[in-house]
Amino acid sequence: MTAVFASAARSFADLVRRIPDTAWNGPGLGEWDLRALVGHTSRSLITVSTYLQTTAERRDVTSAAEYYVLVTPAALGIDPAAVAERGIQAGRDLGADPVTTIEGLVTRALADVDAAGDPLIEVIGGLGIRLHDYLPTRTFEMAVHGLDIARAAGIDYTPPADVLTEAMRLAADVAVISGHGEQVLLALTGRAALPPSFSIV
Repeated sequence: MTAVFASAARSFADLVRRIPDTAWNGPGLGEWDLRALVGHTSRSLITVSTYLQTTAERRDVTSAAEYYVLVTPAALGIDPAAVAERGIQAGRDLGADPVTTIEGLVTRALADVDAAGDPLIEVIGGLGIRLHDYLPTRTFEMAVHGLDIARAAGIDYTPPADVLTEAMRLAADVAVISGHGEQVLLALTGRAALPPSFSIV
């Protein structure tokens, strides 16, 4: 899990280096411009370092897939507007040199993970989860939003194979535990189409 997270983090940093200077204030995803989208994605690094400073009293979330069921704005009663604003602020926090900022976040997150072992950390909502279960969710976020960033910036980009593999496996696990496994399996095997805007997260 640690190696794949490191692969995702370095790939994300490489992608950010390739963003044209003229693209940063252009469209990103939904109400986010590209800077906010990159800022939101950078939180996959920031939260790892931040949560490693916490200690949870109990293990509330027992897998990466369960995280996407229990730790959602809807499940936690978080206003989606607050999530959007955090992304915008994270974009501002990238500063005048986003590339250097992202590289620093990658360096810090990887060093923190290497030194951590597998602690029980406390994530948003005060829920406890093992680091080895949390990291695949961050890999997933960097993979999916990496593709979002590349599309928005007009960059040809494919996440590393190990990152894609872990992200796809997690997506399948989430589909199953959220009751969409059969629907997704039929779609992946060409037997049925998914509804417009279908998402497992």
